[in-house]
Amino acid sequence: MRRVLICGSNGLLGQRLSFHLSSNTAYEVLNTSRERSFVFDDRLFDYTQLDITQKGDVKSLVSSFQPSVIINAAAATNVDWCETHREEAWNVNVVGVENLVEASRKVGAKLIHVSTDYVFDGKSGPYAEDAQPNPISYYGKAKLAGENATRTGGIPHAIVRTIVLYGTGIQVKNNFALWVIRSLRSGQRIRCVDDQISNPTHVSDLAQAILKIFELDRIGLYHVCGRETVSRYDFAFQAAGIFGLDSSLIDRTKSSELAQPAPRPMVTGFVTLKAETELGLKLMNVKEGLTLLKSELHDQRTS
Repeated sequence: MRRVLICGSNGLLGQRLSFHLSSNTAYEVLNTSRERSFVFDDRLFDYTQLDITQKGDVKSLVSSFQPSVIINAAAATNVDWCETHREEAWNVNVVGVENLVEASRKVGAKLIHVSTDYVFDGKSGPYAEDAQPNPISYYGKAKLAGENATRTGGIPHAIVRTIVLYGTGIQVKNNFALWVIRSLRSGQRIRCVDDQISNPTHVSDLAQAILKIFELDRIGLYHVCGRETVSRYDFAFQAAGIFGLDSSLIDRTKSSELAQPAPRPMVTGFVTLKAETELGLKLMNVKEGLTLLKSELHDQRTS
């Protein structure tokens, strides 16, 4: 029986992975996050608290559980927070990864690690897997360092880069789609930039990719994102239409007018041919992803 350790299982992506893998009796799954309690505490899923920045705790847990695969869905992903809290961001996005790599090496485990389009400068997207990274924010630099730790760690590994992840779950942090929907529902005016252009990704597409990498035992680098390239403004406008909200509350603006602490890559997007062909993925466009999100939010309210 394959043993799977999931790190960051309380997060948006971690919840999806946990639900699919822990529900499958073919695998022995241990879910972990830095929080004491688990969002699926009503289910008979195995869970223990783990902070991946604590080297001794990681070493001890991995040594005792002996996983064949570790999936790292734990990360500090708030780009502006990372820019202003560099030491903490480095600890999670680099030191934590180094700890998982070292522990994986000692037990012979494979590591599946999640990264981002922010490893690129946004000057020549869409990017294929062989494109040269050139991060312009501290978040991007830390995530690239985490990739490098994985790549040079002497372990079997897969790295999955994604873009503007959105979706819903139990007590998940706000993501761009949820922020737009909740703001418009409350009648709040919002400003969305029309010069940051990429491929928003519904979490179910990313989770499916990681599950396929796990099941098919793939290694290497994969780019996974939504099928459609749009600006943040266009994405918000489509969300308003699908959710029946007032799009006149969305003000079009430029990145330079927001005074965000961290610089953003302006135009990214991925070439996803490798992931689609090797993993058999059918990635969603914006309408499909937002329609699924609407259904999931409805199910949450009625359950």
